[in-house]
Amino acid sequence: MSNAPSVQYSITIRLEAPAKPTAVSELTSNIEMLGGSVTAVDVNFSDAERVRVDLTCACKNSDHAKELVENLKKLEGVVVGKVSDRTFLAHLGGKLTIESKLPIRNRDDLSLIYTPGVARICEAIAADPSDARRLTIKRNTIAVVSDGSAVLGLGNIGPLAALPVMEGKAALFKRFANIDAFPICLDTQDTDEIVRTVKAIAPVFAGINLEDISAPRCFEIEQRLRAELDIPVFHDDQHGTAIVCLAALTNALKVVGKELSEVSLVMSGAGAAGTAVLKLLFAAGLKNATIADQHGVIYAGRPDIQADSNLAWIAANTNQAGKQGSLKEALVGADVFIGVSAGNILEADDIAKMANKSIVFALANPNPEIDPAQAAKYAAVVATGRSDFPNQINNVLAFPGVFRGLLDAGATEITESKLLAAANALAKCVEPAQLNASYIVPSVFHPDVAQRVADAVRLARG
Repeated sequence: MSNAPSVQYSITIRLEAPAKPTAVSELTSNIEMLGGSVTAVDVNFSDAERVRVDLTCACKNSDHAKELVENLKKLEGVVVGKVSDRTFLAHLGGKLTIESKLPIRNRDDLSLIYTPGVARICEAIAADPSDARRLTIKRNTIAVVSDGSAVLGLGNIGPLAALPVMEGKAALFKRFANIDAFPICLDTQDTDEIVRTVKAIAPVFAGINLEDISAPRCFEIEQRLRAELDIPVFHDDQHGTAIVCLAALTNALKVVGKELSEVSLVMSGAGAAGTAVLKLLFAAGLKNATIADQHGVIYAGRPDIQADSNLAWIAANTNQAGKQGSLKEALVGADVFIGVSAGNILEADDIAKMANKSIVFALANPNPEIDPAQAAKYAAVVATGRSDFPNQINNVLAFPGVFRGLLDAGATEITESKLLAAANALAKCVEPAQLNASYIVPSVFHPDVAQRVADAVRLARG
C-alpha cells in the first residue's frame, strides 16, 4: 500500500531562519525532498537578520513527521521551535458543546424555562407521553452508543478511547442533517447490560445509533433493542455500510453494463458489515455470492460454522457451488469483489483473474484489501473507504439522511424497505451524465444527499 502524506498527520512547525531571498523556498524544498507535502507557509515575524515562519505540512505517519523535524534542525542557521500536531489540536476539549436554544436574561425567562413554568410541561407529558416528542429534545436527538469493542480498524480499545470517534459521529449528524446527537460510551461489553442500559436511557432519545460494537454481539444487541424499544435502532457499521455499498454497486454495474441479478460476487469479511451488506444486496436482487473469512471460503459443513449462527446463515444462503479453499481461489472469474475485512490481502494478479470488466470495492480502513492503484490495473471500477482515492464508500453518505427521514416521519422502527429506499436515493444523486468509473457515489459534501435520502426514507412504505 503506497503511503502518501495525509492531513491526519499534519503538523505545524514554528522555526526561524536567516533572512535571505531563498529562506522559505529552502525550507519547503527540504520537506518535499523527504516526501512531505507543504500546505501552508505563514511568515509571522521578520527583520534584517531573521525570519520566523509557521510551516504546515502533511506527513506520511508520526515517524515521518519526526524525521522531517529532525532534518530541519540540521539546516545551517535554522532554529526549530514549537511543533504542533494539528489533529490533536483539533480535538482539544472535545468536538461538541451543548447550548440553550432560549436566552435566560431575567426572572420571566427563568420562570418560563424552569420553575414554575416547566411544571406545566411535565404535567402535560405525564398525561400524554407522546407530547415528549413535541416539547423536549427527544424530537431531534439520538444517542450514538458504543462499548469500544470494534473501533475503526483499531479493535477493542474500550469506551474512553472510543469517545473521540463517537464525538465525531455526533458532529457529522449535526453538520449533514441538523440532528442533535450525543455520544454514549458504555463501560461494559456484556450484552445484557448494554441492552439494559440503552433501554434505561432511551426516553431521552428519538433514535439509537449503535456504533463500533464487535460481532457477533452486535447482532443480538440490535435485535433485542429493536424488539424492546419504540424508537428506531440502527447499527451503522452494518446498515450504513450496506446502504452505501448497494448504492455504489448499483452505479458501478451501470458503468460496466452488468445486472445485479446476473453477477458473481465474492466478499471478504463475514462480520457485522459483511453480513448486512450481503443481506441488503440479496434484497436488491443479488443471487450469486461467495463469502470468505480468515479461515477461507464459508461453505455448508465447514466444521467451525455450527457454533456461530451468523456463519451458519451465510453458509446456508451463499456459495451454491459448494466452493472450498481460499479467498484468492474463490475470486477467479468473479464479477465483483467487496472487501470488509483486513488490509493488504490481495495483489494485482488476483484481480487479473476476475471476470472482464470487474468491480473491486476494497473497503478495509485505513489500509484496503488491495492497493487501489494495483487493483485499477485490471478492474474497471475501484472503490475504497479512504478519502484520498476516488469513489469513497463513506457511511456519512447514509446515516445522517436515514435518521433525518426517520425523525421526520416519527418512525418507531427501521425496515428493509427503508434501507433499500435510502440506497436507491443515494445512487440517484449521481446523475446519468456524471456517472463514470471514477464517480459512482456523490461527494460527502454534495448539498442534496442527506435531504434526498431523508425524503426517500420518510416516504418509504413498510
